[in-house]
Amino acid sequence: MARKILFPVTRIHEPMRVDVEIEGGRVTDAWVGSHLFRGWEQMLVGRDIRDAALFAQRICGICSSAHAVAEALALQQATGLAPTANGQHLTNLILAADTIQNHLRHFYLLTMPDYAAMPDTPPWTPHPAKHDLRLPPQATAALQDHLSAAINVSALAHELMAMFGAKAPHQQTILVTGVTRQIDADTVKAATALLREIRYFVEGAHLPDAQLLAAHYPDYRAIGKSGGNFMSYGMFPAPVTGQRAFKAGVVTGGGPVEPLDASLISEDVRYSWYRDASGGPPGAADTVPDRDKPDAYSWTKAPRYKGLAFESGPLARGILNGEYRQGTGAIDRLVARAQEALKICRLAESWLAQLVPGQPTVRPYELPPIGEGAGLTDVMRGALGHWLKFADGKILHHQIVTPTTWKFSPRDARGQRGPIEQALVGTPVADPGSLVEVGRVIRSFDPCFTCAVHVINAPNAKPLII
Repeated sequence: MARKILFPVTRIHEPMRVDVEIEGGRVTDAWVGSHLFRGWEQMLVGRDIRDAALFAQRICGICSSAHAVAEALALQQATGLAPTANGQHLTNLILAADTIQNHLRHFYLLTMPDYAAMPDTPPWTPHPAKHDLRLPPQATAALQDHLSAAINVSALAHELMAMFGAKAPHQQTILVTGVTRQIDADTVKAATALLREIRYFVEGAHLPDAQLLAAHYPDYRAIGKSGGNFMSYGMFPAPVTGQRAFKAGVVTGGGPVEPLDASLISEDVRYSWYRDASGGPPGAADTVPDRDKPDAYSWTKAPRYKGLAFESGPLARGILNGEYRQGTGAIDRLVARAQEALKICRLAESWLAQLVPGQPTVRPYELPPIGEGAGLTDVMRGALGHWLKFADGKILHHQIVTPTTWKFSPRDARGQRGPIEQALVGTPVADPGSLVEVGRVIRSFDPCFTCAVHVINAPNAKPLII
């Protein structure tokens, strides 16, 4: 039995370390660890609750708006406040634009190089050693052309986000009662034209390109297969009703969709570098680091629902909404993400059509003396939750459970692997010196470790670049 260490894993956020055991040409066990502590939850304590939506999104520059949306939802629950109709549509549009740019960049910049040869120009050269590239030359050339276009289109999505959020990344306009950006007919027309151009690319290139990879790599519908537990908090609430365009729910063991009960969420820290008292329900959990904790191997906690590990993200949303039924392997995550990008483009067009120029996008409000709430929403990578308590306008307690924390969690006290650890087991390995198959599975989950981990510790291990 051979044990290989991947640290760093390239084309993702590099604090991630993966240990895999290989026997008989397959992965027999895996451990995924995050090696960066940031302390965001402690940094939020004591700050003005009204600044939290702006401050928390500095957790990440790739999915920044996600944290602003979750923070606003938490404050809405804590105060009983609600956004205006225009404000809700604009909040959805900001998150939609940010999600689209993330989906495009994930496919073309982070995962496509695992399956197709890249151009013979910087920054793609020198090429790492690759195996098992199956696309014919004509298809490879088309994908390379789309790669250049995708970079420009993802920038257009950021431009759309900035139209309503003032800037991208780290928008500046989302509040608890809406969005500070006022709306006029000219802005709606300009945004509609921009969104149409984005949709044309997603429809004509992104989705067909993902399906092309699936056609040439059908075995990856089984490689990196999910454990069968899927979760979504729902995404994009409607004004007034709060009904979400992507519904909330859970699927356990490949069974039927069941309602989500957020009270059943907990965090296990048995193998995380936190004191044992840091675990429990997020609304009561703490973040007390313990770097010397025996047997721990990650700064990421282990979120569980009913004591089980769950996958969230585009594949989970596609399954929960009855829109994706083809498989649960690594390549399915890429196709489901592209399929979702097109759906979000179409939803965004409908929200633009419902904006009423001249109507309020935000309303004044006053905070109650105390409050407690949870902001649960799906975002680019999956289920994101912000739990907070405040008094006299100051944050007393704050916990954040990100999508990457769910998917890349370490083992829990029962020895149960996290979703990516489980998905890696059984992965075939043609060359233990490259582990390209392991890289494909890992990147299919779209990890973002600046979000997931809350001091760099670089052990003296020779990096294996994949």
